[in-house]
Amino acid sequence: MRINKYIAQSGFCSRRKADEYVLSGAVKVNGAVVTMLGYEIRTKDKVTINDKLIRADKLEYYKFYKPTGYITTKSDEKGRKTIYDLLDEKYQKLNPVGRLDKDSSGLIILTNDGNLAYELTHPSIKVAKTYLVRVDGKLKDEELNKLSEGIEIEKDKIAYCDWTILEEEKNETLFEIVLYQGLNRQIRKMFEFLGYNVLNLKRIRHANIELAPLKKGQIKPIKPRQIKELKQYLEKLRENKDK
Repeated sequence: MRINKYIAQSGFCSRRKADEYVLSGAVKVNGAVVTMLGYEIRTKDKVTINDKLIRADKLEYYKFYKPTGYITTKSDEKGRKTIYDLLDEKYQKLNPVGRLDKDSSGLIILTNDGNLAYELTHPSIKVAKTYLVRVDGKLKDEELNKLSEGIEIEKDKIAYCDWTILEEEKNETLFEIVLYQGLNRQIRKMFEFLGYNVLNLKRIRHANIELAPLKKGQIKPIKPRQIKELKQYLEKLRENKDK
């Protein structure tokens, strides 16, 4: 197995990042520094990065329904609850793909496939993420246009989205929002800029992987067929990006 694939399969990082570690001299095989890209790892080889032993595990893919009140990280210096407080020990080695803030709920993909996680979150690939978002009001046409055209939520950071209105009540609107970016608290900041508060935010889809039929706090393996379809989806996005 090529060394960058071995490192990515350990969940340590993506293949591209693995190549950077190799070229920097941080990778050792059986105690010897390896700087050759494409180096082949054998079954009994011991691989370290900055002297930390890594191991290529069997690739695992799960979807998890994150409840509100938890952050999407393995630990938190502020002592806040994380999604790993809800997960059994066998899931502790898996990493979240992307994030959801504490007040948001919904789909989180968990995996030890560093390469797939990299592609799903890299801004140049523009993977679709779909949310149900309820806000406290009814937007005007010019405000809706700003959601599509882009809003500067931070200096030099323009956020945009696709949107569909699903329900309109007297004082609330339910949207389906599709993002192709991964800016921090992007949806909340967009609506705050327009003068509205997000009452509820739930991610229901990441690429072709759907939240349903999970219940809050539930975790379930993603079927091999869906992973195959996901990789085909990513391949098409890469091809379109390179045209």
